[in-house]
Amino acid sequence: MKQFSPLVLSKRSRRSIAFLSAFLPALAFSQAAQGAEPFDVWLQGLKAEALAKGISAATLDTAFRDVAPIGKVLEYDRKQPEFSQTFWTYLNRAVSEERISRGKALLRKHAALLAEVEDKYGVQPRFLVAFWGLETNYGDYTGGFPVIAALATLAHDERRAEFFRAELFHALRILDEGHIAPAEMSGSWAGAMGQTQFMPSTFAGYATDGDGDGKIDIWGSLPDVFHSAGHYLASVGWKGDETWGREVKLPPGFDLDLTQLAIKKHISEWQALGVRRANGADLPAADIEGSVILPAGAKGPAFLVYQNFRSTLVWNRSILYAAAVGYLADRFVDRGRLVATQPPGDKPLSRSDVISLQTNLNRLGFDVGEPDGVAGSMTRKGLRDYQRARGLPPDGHPSSEMVEILAADPG
Repeated sequence: MKQFSPLVLSKRSRRSIAFLSAFLPALAFSQAAQGAEPFDVWLQGLKAEALAKGISAATLDTAFRDVAPIGKVLEYDRKQPEFSQTFWTYLNRAVSEERISRGKALLRKHAALLAEVEDKYGVQPRFLVAFWGLETNYGDYTGGFPVIAALATLAHDERRAEFFRAELFHALRILDEGHIAPAEMSGSWAGAMGQTQFMPSTFAGYATDGDGDGKIDIWGSLPDVFHSAGHYLASVGWKGDETWGREVKLPPGFDLDLTQLAIKKHISEWQALGVRRANGADLPAADIEGSVILPAGAKGPAFLVYQNFRSTLVWNRSILYAAAVGYLADRFVDRGRLVATQPPGDKPLSRSDVISLQTNLNRLGFDVGEPDGVAGSMTRKGLRDYQRARGLPPDGHPSSEMVEILAADPG
């Protein structure tokens, strides 16, 4: 039997309380918003399909006992954030001094385990701990929703039914294989689970029994947590002999059209184009390719990022997240703060700001589609085209300054 420390047991108790608090208010809500078929009828069909897929009747009976849709899950699924985060507001929250200090201590505490994982998968310890820190604050916040009920809610809803139905089957198989008890299978409102916040499909493909007890417990077993994270990262192209990237300095007049992940050049090529380390020194003479990105626009820091940055984007598709993982990992080993500093007046854009930006881009002939308040790739491309046409630095970065410029442009 696996032995758990009092700390882990205490966290599990708290998760059980959070589990119940999330499950009990399975509030009444509009059936139309949930799908045309009543939930209980839909659930019988899903159980029949699960049986046909080899899930045992006993697992289904236990997993779906008293399960009902969770209104809060749908509320979160429908909710769009009112404000977008800037690079600096995100980084300041993600890479706090407290998180850096605690991460350093945990690197020392779990050095032997992390070295074991590095030997097997080639993922450096500081990055494993950085992912752990950003995902769940080192296991503190793994989510308080019952995974089966949350996924059933989303699978029954018509908006993304196919995706979440598949995730639900994966979750049921995890239970059927005995890795975790239904009452302990807590996670985020969307079903991300454990200290790694794996979706059930990611668990099915990459979760690993690191402690050899025959079960995979990414909620309470750190060997399972780190081996699973290492296996996943290695599978998506992580390179153990490279870092993630570095802050760089761009020369005056640098072609900002080159600042895209789609453009990859050898380090020697970037050196020839005038790109230097943030302190002005030459780039390293390494035989690797990278891309230059500007996550805060032309007035913010520039980064030369490598394959491990791209691997991080497979884990989480956010540029800000990937930069924060790399920067946090660097701070663990005292590689220093960024040379660039947060400018005065840096503030998030509201949804109405982004809608205004999109509306004015459309008005001025730069089609970005229906204004929705989300600055996606189409909006950034349209903004880059507008900036280029007006002789502005074409960084494609939505900012309060660009909102004002577009609003004042008569066309």
